[in-house]
Amino acid sequence: MKIHKEGYVSITAATIVAAVSVVGANYYFPEQTIFHYLGYLALLVCWIIILRFFRMPFRELVQNADIVLCPADGTIVAIEEVLVEEFFNAKRLQISVFMSPNNVHVNRYPVSGKIVYTQYWPGSFLVAWHPKSSTENERNTVVIDHPQYGPIMVRQIAGALARRIKCYSRTNERIEQGRELGFIKFGSRVDLFLPLDSEIKVALDQKVQGGITVIARLESKRR
Repeated sequence: MKIHKEGYVSITAATIVAAVSVVGANYYFPEQTIFHYLGYLALLVCWIIILRFFRMPFRELVQNADIVLCPADGTIVAIEEVLVEEFFNAKRLQISVFMSPNNVHVNRYPVSGKIVYTQYWPGSFLVAWHPKSSTENERNTVVIDHPQYGPIMVRQIAGALARRIKCYSRTNERIEQGRELGFIKFGSRVDLFLPLDSEIKVALDQKVQGGITVIARLESKRR
């Protein structure tokens, strides 16, 4: 397991803050007390939490053109038919994955294809499981044109804690299923919008893994 590049600045900052706090406490209050040790423990726990948040475990990816892989680690919080005005202006099946601060926060491409649309939207910071977070929160939308099944939309959504969405997608870029799409810091959500005849392979409240769990099998007529 390695540390994701998005964590380098945060981990360095946390290390500096912890070091300065320890040095400062010992300079102004040199006599060691139980409060010193509790403070050291609290700093260590916070540092480990931040380090763990940016972990990037190895995933052995198996690509399959007929399936949709999960774009993130977390819990399935929505499976429903919705009207998607952005890009499609048509109904799609929405599958939403909520990522708690305890989850790996790397986002992955659910299918292979060509990036045909990317759009960042500023917005609110509702809790990520709120139904309106998909259209009102800060978010980033990516549409991948699958070579056989047409466009698939992925939407990264910032949550109540998240304040920074990183998306690596570029329009007209060709990408591979399971590779990195981006990263969202400190709690968030990812929505998938699939064709209505897709065969859903997950259930509400199911725990899922990015790049591993099969979200759906595509049933649309091949091009």
